[in-house]
Amino acid sequence: MTLTFNPTVYIDLLAQTMPSAIESEEEYQRLLSLTESLHFKKDRSLEEKKIYKLLVTLIELYESQQHSIPASSPHEILQHIMDSAGLRQSDLVEIMGASSGVVSEIVNGKRSISKAQAKALGHRFKVSPSLFI
Repeated sequence: MTLTFNPTVYIDLLAQTMPSAIESEEEYQRLLSLTESLHFKKDRSLEEKKIYKLLVTLIELYESQQHSIPASSPHEILQHIMDSAGLRQSDLVEIMGASSGVVSEIVNGKRSISKAQAKALGHRFKVSPSLFI
């Protein structure tokens, strides 16, 4: 049996949910709650699936504008990895093949990481070297 889309049912769902561009945290939470309830509903109708997709799109747009994570610089990424791994600057001297002074400048953001150093760091921490460039 093929289900057909019912515009009247869809209009009723639109009236109930009243989706619109999200301009406040309260509206975001309201639409998020509605979306979650639709997400976990079994046997969604075609109309509910369409409303769900609309709500997800509105939420994703709001999150990309309001909740974006700022990009980190290569030395900030390195500092984070060092902290997570419990490493000190002196531990990087051998990994990077550089003097302690150069490592200090890199960790403090005063010197950029070379491609060879980025490759060595990527290999050691099992991440893409592009994180450090």
